[in-house]
Amino acid sequence: MIMGYYTYICSSPIRHLPLFLLTLTALRVANGDVQKDFYIVFIRDHSILNKESSAVQQTHLDLLSSLKGSETEAREALVYSYTRSFNAFATRLSEDEVGKLSSMDGVGSVIPNRYHKLHTTKSWDFIGLPPTAKRNLQVESNIIVGLLDTGTTPQSKSFKDHGLGPPPAKWKGTCDHFANFSGCNNKLIGARYFKLDNFTDPDDILSPLDIDGHGTHTSSTSAGSQVPNANLYGLAKGTARGAVPSARVAVYKVCWASSGCSDMDILAAFEAAIADGVDIISISIGGSSGNYAIDSISVGSFFAMRNGILTVASAGNDGPYLGSVSNHAPWLFTVGASGIDRDFRSKIVLGNGLTVTGVGVDTFEPKQKSYPLTSGRDAAKDSKNRNLSSGCIDGTMDPKKVKGKIVYCKLAVWGADAVIKDLGGIGTIIENDQFLDIAQIFMAPATMVNSSTGKTITDYIHSTRGPTAVINKSQEVKVQAPFAASFSSRGPNPGSRHLLKPDITAPGIDILASYTRLRSLTGLKGDTQYSDFTFMSGTSMSCPHVGGAAAYVKSFHPSWSPAAIKSAIMTTATPMSSKRDRQAEFAHGAGQVNPVKALSPGLVYDTDEFSYIQFLCHEGYSDSSLANLVGQEPINCSKLLPSNSEDAINYPTMQLSLKSRQEPTTGIFRRVVTNVGPSQSVYNATIKAPKGVAITVKPTSLSFSRVSQKISFKVVVKANPMSSAVVMLSGSLVWKSPGHTVRSPIVIFNPMARY
Repeated sequence: MIMGYYTYICSSPIRHLPLFLLTLTALRVANGDVQKDFYIVFIRDHSILNKESSAVQQTHLDLLSSLKGSETEAREALVYSYTRSFNAFATRLSEDEVGKLSSMDGVGSVIPNRYHKLHTTKSWDFIGLPPTAKRNLQVESNIIVGLLDTGTTPQSKSFKDHGLGPPPAKWKGTCDHFANFSGCNNKLIGARYFKLDNFTDPDDILSPLDIDGHGTHTSSTSAGSQVPNANLYGLAKGTARGAVPSARVAVYKVCWASSGCSDMDILAAFEAAIADGVDIISISIGGSSGNYAIDSISVGSFFAMRNGILTVASAGNDGPYLGSVSNHAPWLFTVGASGIDRDFRSKIVLGNGLTVTGVGVDTFEPKQKSYPLTSGRDAAKDSKNRNLSSGCIDGTMDPKKVKGKIVYCKLAVWGADAVIKDLGGIGTIIENDQFLDIAQIFMAPATMVNSSTGKTITDYIHSTRGPTAVINKSQEVKVQAPFAASFSSRGPNPGSRHLLKPDITAPGIDILASYTRLRSLTGLKGDTQYSDFTFMSGTSMSCPHVGGAAAYVKSFHPSWSPAAIKSAIMTTATPMSSKRDRQAEFAHGAGQVNPVKALSPGLVYDTDEFSYIQFLCHEGYSDSSLANLVGQEPINCSKLLPSNSEDAINYPTMQLSLKSRQEPTTGIFRRVVTNVGPSQSVYNATIKAPKGVAITVKPTSLSFSRVSQKISFKVVVKANPMSSAVVMLSGSLVWKSPGHTVRSPIVIFNPMARY
């Protein structure tokens, strides 16, 4: 699992303005028939800031006067002048005035006034589930989210039960009691551990207590209570929350600090969770890429599905390599990781005045303007150690050459910042070209740069006798999003060429949630940083986002099947750009989860146990190999195989695998949709086909007369042979009514490609 740690700073400039401006900026001002809005006008000339504030303000009035025609009108329009740190002013303008002002000499830019607020769990807001979103509280409080992970921290504020009544009557679980475990309440209603091999784990405790912090983080992300003033060392102050703050949480500790997560413990936990009465299971644990009938997560989740429980699982952190996705059984909801619109970067100021940027979370303010700078290679104990010392490996550097300095290292092993600090160094600059979309939290001043920036730094080091630098505290920067995380595992599905995986994507970078004080923020030697909240990265973090979203949908539709909930979330997902993510659906599945839209999907692709067994038969599973899933019931796959269907499953996505290098490949996909929208509704099909592919659908229109009515249709995909350099092509089928859009990705996979 990738476990990075992140900080988020959101400081709204509006908070620093006078009270009268707060009132004004909340309004739109009309002047006759002309609509006027608030804008901020930036002026290029900063030299004037050395003058008195009144003098700077007068220049603003002069500029506005030339626009308005008089100083009186200018004074009425001027809302506020920024006269110290930057030269700008806030004003009311019509659309026509914006155009005129933008073209005036000296004006840098004219931007509309936007409203910002402090918030911590930015990921939920980013995917469209704000705290004000509609909630069905009475049902939500009866929803139980079960998490198979490393345990929990019961004293965390994310599991406070303020305002919650007793557990729902359906709850049959227990809460184990131990001297080191404070017990459960009406929020955290269940806590158990499974260590069936009875081997002592020297770094853990036989208890549901979370020593690692991972389980605390995932469970609070999914269904944590609202926590005001959550922060990491004063950063990211705001309210932390899960998708369903009133839902109940049950934790099943199956992963241990040293020994990992065993199949027998996982299966035992699935069994317990099903019997206990949980509604959704979230499991951020890597599964095998093998047989669906013997993989513990696949099997456990199959039985959960049979009992009406949807299991949401992480896709894995083996990206960007193709074919690396795990947990890809059709009844599992497989989640990839995406980034949100923020990153954390530190400015490195070199002694020659050049400023470069690194990635990472460094919460330390420098005490000096600069420090001596060297490289791990130059700090080697002797010439024999230079190759190893360039990576700042412990034991390879001379402490005298490191003490009091910032050291430049090429990434060899994680924890170079701990090594440098232990030798008396001031800070660390780490070169690494991989995974620069995540920001590792550091235990001492440090940041990570790419090789191009690294060359700039090393060139400077060797250009002067006394190189110096300073690493500034990390700051938040805005980035384009969403995008597939570099580490997120990709398709094609190694378990089936007929099934697209991952299913969907959710935020998995810069995720702030609860943590344990039993482990430092980095877990590195010498780290003295402890916090109730921290940032982590990985599909482990994206998984509970979808688990929470599924619980949110179920709170409005408690009778929906696991497949219906899964379909609702997939077909309403926000499509992601294939231009940015060349691996397209193999990286992000149906797109980015959108919980609010999933409440009203219009149509769902429902699937039952029989359909999954039919799929396995189509995949070549023998009657006997299915015994793990169907028990002693006789299965005759030869009678279940459909006569003319590409994948033999009613799935929200479609994937055609090419069968020839010379001839076109044709696949027929048979689907059935169930109306869960208005009783009287008509849906028309829109097809998007890539070049070299023909896609048709029959019928092209679906007319429903009642709720729960089912209508079948057929999709025919004909694809020409593809170059060996092309792995996949993307298409889609969209069923659209006046109130709903039901989107299904269609992927054409070239198994003969080089990947």
